[in-house]
Amino acid sequence: MNTTTSLLASMDWSPLFLSIKVAAFATVLALVAGVALGWLFARKQFPGSGVLESLFMLPLVLPPTVIGYAILVAAGRRSPLGGWLREHFDYTIIFSWHGAVVASAVVALPLVLKSASAAFEGVDRSLEAAASTLRQSPFSIFLRVTLPLAWPGILAGTLLAFARAMGEFGASLMVAGSIPKQTQTLSMAIYDAAQAGNDDLALVLVIVTSLLSITVLVLSNRFFSLR
Repeated sequence: MNTTTSLLASMDWSPLFLSIKVAAFATVLALVAGVALGWLFARKQFPGSGVLESLFMLPLVLPPTVIGYAILVAAGRRSPLGGWLREHFDYTIIFSWHGAVVASAVVALPLVLKSASAAFEGVDRSLEAAASTLRQSPFSIFLRVTLPLAWPGILAGTLLAFARAMGEFGASLMVAGSIPKQTQTLSMAIYDAAQAGNDDLALVLVIVTSLLSITVLVLSNRFFSLR
């Protein structure tokens, strides 16, 4: 008991706070993109829509290292985008917590997208039609009718995306690395502790991560039940 207490007192909690910050920003990005894409694929049919949707869903099934490598190719220092950012703004997402946000947002996006698409498909179109007779613009109908009706499903998917972003490891490690107090999230801290033979620290971090994930999943299940 004394050993556990002293370990908790001496622990560096920066990986926890960084994980929450990274997951929060990543979830916001995934939410904005996921809602827009979910509505598009639920309401608009166009040639190649199935293939396009599958491309956005790929992070759900591809190994995280593949996602990390793709981000490096697209925004690394040797890429056109990365080189432009480096030259004009002296900025790079590589080995920064911003890179962890991008990686986490990419892997979390499919969870929001699929939930949002299913939620929009479940909205009663007759309610939207009734709103249109009141001379409401399409955007107004979306904000006042469609989105509120679909929101429980979207929020459930968003919570799952947050949990996924909290646990992201492979893609973030490739893009952001594991720099203590800068890019080292909970999952990376667990890996580093296990590699260093610090089993007590690794166990505590695993318990903290598991409790956070269980809390998010319980909340997500409640919102799914409201659909």
